[in-house]
Amino acid sequence: MSSSFRRRDGFDGEKLISLPPGILRDIVHKNPALFQLYITHIGYFPKALFHYRERRKGCEDNILIYCVQGKGHYVIADRKFEVCANQYILLPATDQYIRYWADHEDPWTIYWVHFTGPVVHSFNQSLQILPERGPTQLAFHEKVLDMWHKIYQTLEMGYSLENLANANMCIYYFVAMLIYPEKHFGEDAIGKPDLVSDTIRNMRQNLDKKLSVEDMAKQHQLSCSHFSMLFRKGTGMAPMDYFIHLKIQKACQLIYTNDSKIKEIAMSLGYDDPFYFSRVFKKNMGQSPEQYKSTAKKVG
Repeated sequence: MSSSFRRRDGFDGEKLISLPPGILRDIVHKNPALFQLYITHIGYFPKALFHYRERRKGCEDNILIYCVQGKGHYVIADRKFEVCANQYILLPATDQYIRYWADHEDPWTIYWVHFTGPVVHSFNQSLQILPERGPTQLAFHEKVLDMWHKIYQTLEMGYSLENLANANMCIYYFVAMLIYPEKHFGEDAIGKPDLVSDTIRNMRQNLDKKLSVEDMAKQHQLSCSHFSMLFRKGTGMAPMDYFIHLKIQKACQLIYTNDSKIKEIAMSLGYDDPFYFSRVFKKNMGQSPEQYKSTAKKVG
């Protein structure tokens, strides 16, 4: 590609905000708790023919690019990737060589955000955001673009503490929608019922019963082992542990809001043996139902 045709920006219909470094430094210094991560640049480049960026010493920001049309390419360190429509890339803050550009025949349309902060490296480590990760497929969903526009519109209104804090809190949600789409879009995104949401909904409707893993798996026509694996993947908990967690949550509400006896509350949650219920409650809450009741009354 001839260097005379390389462009950083200046595309018809583009949107671009680069936050003033001086303002960022001052407001981050005065409000460190609110700015563990913060946006530095945000933009939208439609049909960005000849878009090209080269960062020989890497970038101190995370670079998030969501491609909605066309395609592009990028190199990080010594690895090259192609990015197509309905894919996003999240390049971690690094001192390694980075280069990215629009395809010459079918240039990408991209929504992008740069963000950094004191915790950016631990953030990337925790979420396994690595240079070799490559593009990630993401079914198109308006909610993603709606959130990007909300962030952009907030920053358009100026750089007050309120605007910057709001935009930076939204970046967490924006990233979460990309990394965990099944948590945000459910049936709309994948075109089929959400097993975890359906199961939790059924649990909530049957807190007075003794559901088994077999009952839950049968509802989805799955084996117990496969169902349990999918549920644990979605929640981080085994199905029965989650069901007990919901029962104890409900027990806490009942203890706090009415004067029913512990035995009655246990019975209403499917526990015939109040002593067994008390043991389960203490295991989860660190205190007996009676102790919790006494504490709750003092707080109330």
